[in-house]
Amino acid sequence: MQAYLTRRFLLLGPTLLGVTLITFLMLHLAPGDPVAIMLGEFASTAETARLRRELGLDQPLPIQYARFVGRVVSGDLGTSIRSRRAVAEEIGDRLPSTITLTLAAIALAACVGIPLGVVAATTRRPLVASGAMAFALLGLSMPTFWSGLLLILVFALRLGWFPVTEGRGVAILVLPAVALAAPAAAVLARITRSSVLEVLQHEYVRTARSKGLAESAVVVRHAVRNALIPVLTILGLQFGGLLAGAVIVESVFARPGLGRLAVSAILARDFPMAQGIVLIIALMYVFVNVGVDGLYAILDPRIRYG
Repeated sequence: MQAYLTRRFLLLGPTLLGVTLITFLMLHLAPGDPVAIMLGEFASTAETARLRRELGLDQPLPIQYARFVGRVVSGDLGTSIRSRRAVAEEIGDRLPSTITLTLAAIALAACVGIPLGVVAATTRRPLVASGAMAFALLGLSMPTFWSGLLLILVFALRLGWFPVTEGRGVAILVLPAVALAAPAAAVLARITRSSVLEVLQHEYVRTARSKGLAESAVVVRHAVRNALIPVLTILGLQFGGLLAGAVIVESVFARPGLGRLAVSAILARDFPMAQGIVLIIALMYVFVNVGVDGLYAILDPRIRYG
Protein backbone atom coordinates (compact mmCIF):
# COMPACT_ATOMS: atom_id res chain seq x y z
CA MET A 1 0.00 0.00 0.00
CA GLN A 2 2.70 2.47 0.98
CA ALA A 3 4.80 1.59 -2.06
CA TYR A 4 1.82 2.12 -4.36
CA LEU A 5 1.02 5.54 -2.91
CA THR A 6 4.69 6.51 -3.17
CA ARG A 7 4.69 5.65 -6.87
CA ARG A 8 1.52 7.65 -7.39
CA PHE A 9 3.03 10.72 -5.78
CA LEU A 10 6.20 10.31 -7.85
CA LEU A 11 4.04 10.31 -10.98
CA LEU A 12 2.43 13.56 -9.86
CA GLY A 13 5.23 15.65 -11.39
CA PRO A 14 5.06 14.22 -14.95
CA THR A 15 1.26 14.36 -14.85
CA LEU A 16 1.17 18.04 -13.95
CA LEU A 17 3.94 18.77 -16.45
CA GLY A 18 1.84 17.18 -19.19
CA VAL A 19 -1.21 19.19 -18.07
CA THR A 20 0.73 22.46 -18.20
CA LEU A 21 2.12 21.63 -21.66
CA ILE A 22 -1.27 20.79 -23.15
CA THR A 23 -2.90 23.85 -21.59
CA PHE A 24 -0.07 26.11 -22.72
CA LEU A 25 -0.27 24.91 -26.32
CA MET A 26 -4.08 25.05 -26.47
CA LEU A 27 -4.19 28.64 -25.20
CA HIS A 28 -1.40 29.91 -27.43
CA LEU A 29 -2.66 28.18 -30.56
CA ALA A 30 -6.22 29.42 -30.10
CA PRO A 31 -7.19 32.49 -32.17
CA GLY A 32 -6.99 35.87 -30.47
CA ASP A 33 -4.27 38.18 -29.17
CA PRO A 34 -4.27 39.26 -25.50
CA VAL A 35 -2.35 42.44 -26.37
CA ALA A 36 -4.95 43.44 -28.96
CA ILE A 37 -7.74 42.71 -26.45
CA MET A 38 -6.09 44.86 -23.78
CA LEU A 39 -5.17 47.85 -25.98
CA GLY A 40 -8.06 47.78 -28.42
CA GLU A 41 -8.08 47.91 -32.18
CA PHE A 42 -6.82 51.51 -32.40
CA ALA A 43 -3.53 50.93 -30.53
CA SER A 44 -0.37 51.95 -32.33
CA THR A 45 2.26 49.47 -33.44
CA ALA A 46 4.76 50.89 -30.93
CA GLU A 47 2.34 50.47 -28.01
CA THR A 48 1.52 46.93 -29.09
CA ALA A 49 5.21 45.99 -29.39
CA ARG A 50 6.04 47.55 -26.02
CA LEU A 51 3.26 45.70 -24.16
CA ARG A 52 4.07 42.43 -25.93
CA ARG A 53 7.70 42.80 -24.81
CA GLU A 54 6.67 43.59 -21.22
CA LEU A 55 4.46 40.52 -21.06
CA GLY A 56 7.12 38.29 -22.63
CA LEU A 57 4.84 37.37 -25.52
CA ASP A 58 7.49 38.34 -28.07
CA GLN A 59 9.60 35.32 -27.11
CA PRO A 60 9.35 31.93 -28.87
CA LEU A 61 6.83 29.50 -27.39
CA PRO A 62 9.46 27.09 -25.96
CA ILE A 63 11.06 29.96 -24.02
CA GLN A 64 7.66 31.17 -22.76
CA TYR A 65 6.79 27.65 -21.62
CA ALA A 66 10.16 27.16 -19.91
CA ARG A 67 9.70 30.42 -18.02
CA PHE A 68 6.20 29.40 -16.97
CA VAL A 69 7.38 26.02 -15.66
CA GLY A 70 10.31 27.67 -13.88
CA ARG A 71 7.96 30.08 -12.10
CA VAL A 72 5.58 27.27 -11.12
CA VAL A 73 8.42 25.20 -9.63
CA SER A 74 9.43 28.20 -7.52
CA GLY A 75 5.81 28.67 -6.37
CA ASP A 76 5.02 31.66 -8.60
CA LEU A 77 2.02 31.30 -10.92
CA GLY A 78 2.76 34.61 -12.59
CA THR A 79 0.80 37.85 -12.98
CA SER A 80 -2.58 38.19 -14.62
CA ILE A 81 -2.44 39.97 -17.97
CA ARG A 82 -5.92 41.36 -17.48
CA SER A 83 -5.92 42.56 -13.85
CA ARG A 84 -2.14 42.84 -13.26
CA ARG A 85 -2.61 41.03 -9.94
CA ALA A 86 -0.74 37.93 -8.86
CA VAL A 87 -2.46 34.82 -10.21
CA ALA A 88 -2.07 33.03 -6.88
CA GLU A 89 -3.86 35.86 -5.07
CA GLU A 90 -6.82 35.87 -7.44
CA ILE A 91 -7.10 32.10 -7.31
CA GLY A 92 -6.88 32.23 -3.52
CA ASP A 93 -9.78 34.69 -3.43
CA ARG A 94 -12.01 32.51 -5.63
CA LEU A 95 -10.92 29.00 -4.60
CA PRO A 96 -12.91 28.75 -1.31
CA SER A 97 -16.19 29.42 -3.14
CA THR A 98 -15.55 26.69 -5.72
CA ILE A 99 -14.28 24.19 -3.12
CA THR A 100 -17.35 24.79 -0.94
CA LEU A 101 -19.70 24.30 -3.89
CA THR A 102 -17.90 21.17 -5.11
CA LEU A 103 -17.76 19.53 -1.68
CA ALA A 104 -21.43 20.33 -1.04
CA ALA A 105 -22.38 18.87 -4.42
CA ILE A 106 -20.32 15.70 -4.01
CA ALA A 107 -21.68 15.16 -0.48
CA LEU A 108 -25.24 15.65 -1.74
CA ALA A 109 -24.63 13.33 -4.70
CA ALA A 110 -23.27 10.61 -2.42
CA CYS A 111 -26.05 10.97 0.16
CA VAL A 112 -28.73 10.72 -2.54
CA GLY A 113 -27.19 8.51 -5.22
CA ILE A 114 -25.74 5.69 -3.11
CA PRO A 115 -28.87 5.01 -0.97
CA LEU A 116 -31.01 5.29 -4.10
CA GLY A 117 -28.91 2.66 -5.85
CA VAL A 118 -29.00 0.34 -2.83
CA VAL A 119 -32.79 0.64 -2.59
CA ALA A 120 -33.19 -0.03 -6.32
CA ALA A 121 -31.02 -3.15 -6.04
CA THR A 122 -32.53 -4.65 -2.88
CA THR A 123 -36.21 -3.69 -2.95
CA ARG A 124 -38.81 -6.32 -3.78
CA ARG A 125 -41.16 -3.68 -5.15
CA PRO A 126 -40.67 -3.22 -8.91
CA LEU A 127 -42.41 0.16 -8.82
CA VAL A 128 -39.90 1.53 -6.29
CA ALA A 129 -36.92 0.23 -8.28
CA SER A 130 -38.32 1.64 -11.52
CA GLY A 131 -38.98 5.00 -9.85
CA ALA A 132 -35.43 5.17 -8.52
CA MET A 133 -33.91 4.43 -11.93
CA ALA A 134 -36.30 6.89 -13.60
CA PHE A 135 -35.05 9.57 -11.21
CA ALA A 136 -31.48 8.65 -12.10
CA LEU A 137 -32.29 8.85 -15.82
CA LEU A 138 -33.86 12.27 -15.31
CA GLY A 139 -30.77 13.51 -13.49
CA LEU A 140 -28.52 12.32 -16.31
CA SER A 141 -30.73 13.79 -19.02
CA MET A 142 -30.92 17.36 -17.71
CA PRO A 143 -27.85 19.56 -18.31
CA THR A 144 -26.73 21.63 -15.35
CA PHE A 145 -27.44 24.99 -16.97
CA TRP A 146 -31.05 23.94 -17.64
CA SER A 147 -31.66 22.44 -14.20
CA GLY A 148 -30.05 25.50 -12.63
CA LEU A 149 -32.40 27.84 -14.49
CA LEU A 150 -35.41 25.71 -13.50
CA LEU A 151 -34.35 25.75 -9.84
CA ILE A 152 -33.99 29.53 -9.95
CA LEU A 153 -37.39 29.93 -11.62
CA VAL A 154 -39.29 27.65 -9.24
CA PHE A 155 -37.58 27.87 -5.85
CA ALA A 156 -36.13 31.38 -5.97
CA LEU A 157 -38.40 33.53 -8.13
CA ARG A 158 -41.82 31.90 -7.65
CA LEU A 159 -41.63 30.30 -4.21
CA GLY A 160 -38.95 32.59 -2.78
CA TRP A 161 -37.44 29.84 -0.64
CA PHE A 162 -33.81 30.42 -1.57
CA PRO A 163 -31.76 33.41 -2.72
CA VAL A 164 -30.03 33.39 -6.10
CA THR A 165 -27.05 35.75 -5.97
CA GLU A 166 -27.31 37.49 -2.60
CA GLY A 167 -27.40 35.90 0.81
CA ARG A 168 -25.31 34.21 3.45
CA GLY A 169 -24.90 30.79 4.96
CA VAL A 170 -26.22 27.55 3.58
CA ALA A 171 -29.22 29.08 1.81
CA ILE A 172 -27.17 30.64 -0.97
CA LEU A 173 -25.45 27.29 -1.56
CA VAL A 174 -28.52 25.04 -1.84
CA LEU A 175 -29.68 25.67 -5.42
CA PRO A 176 -26.26 25.60 -7.12
CA ALA A 177 -25.27 22.49 -5.14
CA VAL A 178 -28.47 20.69 -6.18
CA ALA A 179 -27.99 21.66 -9.84
CA LEU A 180 -24.38 20.49 -9.79
CA ALA A 181 -25.06 17.29 -7.82
CA ALA A 182 -28.00 15.97 -9.87
CA PRO A 183 -26.00 14.33 -12.71
CA ALA A 184 -23.41 12.93 -10.28
CA ALA A 185 -26.14 11.49 -8.04
CA ALA A 186 -27.71 9.80 -11.07
CA VAL A 187 -24.41 8.21 -12.09
CA LEU A 188 -23.74 7.01 -8.53
CA ALA A 189 -27.25 5.54 -8.27
CA ARG A 190 -26.84 3.48 -11.44
CA ILE A 191 -23.33 2.28 -10.56
CA THR A 192 -24.37 1.43 -6.98
CA ARG A 193 -27.36 -0.57 -8.18
CA SER A 194 -25.26 -2.60 -10.64
CA SER A 195 -22.51 -3.19 -8.09
CA VAL A 196 -24.89 -4.27 -5.31
CA LEU A 197 -26.76 -6.64 -7.63
CA GLU A 198 -23.44 -8.25 -8.60
CA VAL A 199 -22.25 -8.62 -5.01
CA LEU A 200 -25.56 -10.15 -3.91
CA GLN A 201 -24.84 -13.12 -6.22
CA HIS A 202 -21.59 -14.04 -4.44
CA GLU A 203 -21.19 -17.12 -2.28
CA TYR A 204 -20.41 -15.26 0.94
CA VAL A 205 -23.72 -13.39 0.72
CA ARG A 206 -25.63 -16.65 0.34
CA THR A 207 -23.63 -18.07 3.26
CA ALA A 208 -24.56 -15.10 5.43
CA ARG A 209 -28.22 -15.60 4.58
CA SER A 210 -28.01 -19.32 5.32
CA LYS A 211 -26.70 -18.52 8.80
CA GLY A 212 -29.93 -16.72 9.55
CA LEU A 213 -28.73 -13.12 9.45
CA ALA A 214 -31.36 -10.48 8.92
CA GLU A 215 -31.62 -9.21 5.36
CA SER A 216 -30.69 -5.69 6.47
CA ALA A 217 -27.50 -7.00 8.09
CA VAL A 218 -26.63 -9.00 4.98
CA VAL A 219 -27.12 -5.97 2.74
CA VAL A 220 -25.32 -3.43 4.93
CA ARG A 221 -22.46 -5.53 6.30
CA HIS A 222 -21.69 -7.86 3.42
CA ALA A 223 -23.13 -6.44 0.22
CA VAL A 224 -22.91 -2.66 0.43
CA ARG A 225 -19.40 -2.47 1.83
CA ASN A 226 -17.92 -4.62 -0.94
CA ALA A 227 -20.07 -2.93 -3.57
CA LEU A 228 -18.70 0.49 -2.62
CA ILE A 229 -15.25 -0.16 -4.15
CA PRO A 230 -16.26 0.58 -7.77
CA VAL A 231 -18.62 3.27 -6.48
CA LEU A 232 -15.69 4.94 -4.74
CA THR A 233 -13.78 4.96 -8.02
CA ILE A 234 -16.67 6.69 -9.78
CA LEU A 235 -16.97 9.12 -6.88
CA GLY A 236 -13.34 10.15 -7.33
CA LEU A 237 -13.84 10.60 -11.06
CA GLN A 238 -17.00 12.61 -10.42
CA PHE A 239 -14.94 15.10 -8.42
CA GLY A 240 -13.25 16.18 -11.63
CA GLY A 241 -16.59 16.33 -13.39
CA LEU A 242 -18.04 18.50 -10.64
CA LEU A 243 -15.11 20.89 -10.86
CA ALA A 244 -15.72 21.17 -14.60
CA GLY A 245 -19.46 21.56 -14.09
CA ALA A 246 -18.83 24.34 -11.57
CA VAL A 247 -17.82 26.55 -14.51
CA ILE A 248 -21.39 26.44 -15.86
CA VAL A 249 -23.16 26.48 -12.50
CA GLU A 250 -21.15 29.43 -11.21
CA SER A 251 -22.00 31.33 -14.39
CA VAL A 252 -25.72 30.56 -14.03
CA PHE A 253 -25.85 31.52 -10.34
CA ALA A 254 -23.27 34.34 -10.64
CA ARG A 255 -21.02 32.82 -7.99
CA PRO A 256 -17.53 34.34 -7.71
CA GLY A 257 -15.60 31.09 -8.11
CA LEU A 258 -12.85 29.62 -10.21
CA GLY A 259 -15.29 28.69 -12.95
CA ARG A 260 -16.25 32.27 -13.77
CA LEU A 261 -12.64 33.36 -13.36
CA ALA A 262 -11.52 30.68 -15.86
CA VAL A 263 -14.12 31.75 -18.42
CA SER A 264 -13.06 35.39 -18.09
CA ALA A 265 -9.39 34.45 -18.39
CA ILE A 266 -9.96 32.37 -21.54
CA LEU A 267 -12.06 35.05 -23.23
CA ALA A 268 -9.42 37.69 -22.46
CA ARG A 269 -6.58 35.35 -23.48
CA ASP A 270 -5.14 35.81 -20.01
CA PHE A 271 -2.59 33.01 -20.36
CA PRO A 272 -1.06 33.06 -16.84
CA MET A 273 -4.47 33.08 -15.16
CA ALA A 274 -5.91 30.26 -17.29
CA GLN A 275 -2.78 28.15 -16.87
CA GLY A 276 -2.77 28.70 -13.12
CA ILE A 277 -6.42 27.70 -12.75
CA VAL A 278 -5.97 24.53 -14.81
CA LEU A 279 -2.88 23.62 -12.79
CA ILE A 280 -4.66 24.05 -9.45
CA ILE A 281 -7.68 22.03 -10.60
CA ALA A 282 -5.44 19.27 -11.97
CA LEU A 283 -3.53 19.16 -8.68
CA MET A 284 -6.73 18.80 -6.66
CA TYR A 285 -8.04 16.13 -9.02
CA VAL A 286 -4.86 14.05 -8.77
CA PHE A 287 -4.75 14.26 -4.97
CA VAL A 288 -8.41 13.26 -4.68
CA ASN A 289 -7.84 10.17 -6.83
CA VAL A 290 -4.76 9.20 -4.81
CA GLY A 291 -6.88 9.51 -1.67
CA VAL A 292 -9.59 7.33 -3.24
CA ASP A 293 -7.00 4.65 -3.99
CA GLY A 294 -5.93 4.76 -0.36
CA LEU A 295 -9.52 4.25 0.80
CA TYR A 296 -9.75 0.98 -1.12
CA ALA A 297 -7.73 -0.83 1.54
CA ILE A 298 -10.01 0.53 4.26
CA LEU A 299 -13.13 -0.81 2.56
CA ASP A 300 -11.54 -4.12 1.58
CA PRO A 301 -8.49 -5.27 3.62
CA ARG A 302 -7.80 -7.96 1.01
CA ILE A 303 -6.57 -5.29 -1.38
CA ARG A 304 -2.80 -4.93 -1.33
CA TYR A 305 -0.72 -2.93 -3.73
CA GLY A 306 2.64 -4.40 -4.60
